[in-house]
Amino acid sequence: MQLVRRPGRAGPAAAGVGAGRTVLAARPSGPGGTLAVARLEVDDLRALLDHDPADLAAGHLAGATPYEGPLWLVCTNGRRDVCCAELGRPVAAVLAERWPAATWETTHLGGHRFSATLLALPTGVTLGRLDPVTALAACAELEAGRLPLDVTRGRAGLPATAQVAELALRRHLGVTGIGDVTVVGTDEGGVELEVGAGGARWYAAVTSRPGVPSPASCGDTKPKAAPVHEVELRPLGA
Repeated sequence: MQLVRRPGRAGPAAAGVGAGRTVLAARPSGPGGTLAVARLEVDDLRALLDHDPADLAAGHLAGATPYEGPLWLVCTNGRRDVCCAELGRPVAAVLAERWPAATWETTHLGGHRFSATLLALPTGVTLGRLDPVTALAACAELEAGRLPLDVTRGRAGLPATAQVAELALRRHLGVTGIGDVTVVGTDEGGVELEVGAGGARWYAAVTSRPGVPSPASCGDTKPKAAPVHEVELRPLGA
């Protein structure tokens, strides 16, 4: 669960929406990691107490309407890490100028060493190491149906090994279409992927090891060893 607000604390009117509370729910929808997003406006958040908690946890929101279009959730959670606030807020501000209804500041997304970070819906794509210029370009690519590989961290809802494998294969083949690569399955040694619907299949053997300890971010200077993943790709059925 994420808590979101409009950039700049200007309130909902700045984005052309009502004065109530906006509730967004996302759930898996079909292959490729794409999510179905629904939106509900409520006057009081206590109205959510009338909903089944299991339904809410699964992304089902009774009375909500399908949300069409992109959503950009930019982490600006300074209480979790100062980098998220210092680097995230300028990104959220510039995105809000171009996509006022689609842009939100959000609580922690994880991976603050990659600040500024962003979760894009409905694709579930996560971006990192953004600045205002690269964020604008990356979100425009996503809106056009392409992955900005230089700043893509992975996809929400997939295991880390699957995220690493998908990006490795995309970079190997030069494939950027959002739906062009699908994770078919995972095992202890790696990930099976498919390029295009019914297309070529690949196996990515993934090994992980601790990296060199280094400060996690500007707000967490204690050296920590982040995992390093190595990927070996081979085509299946060749």
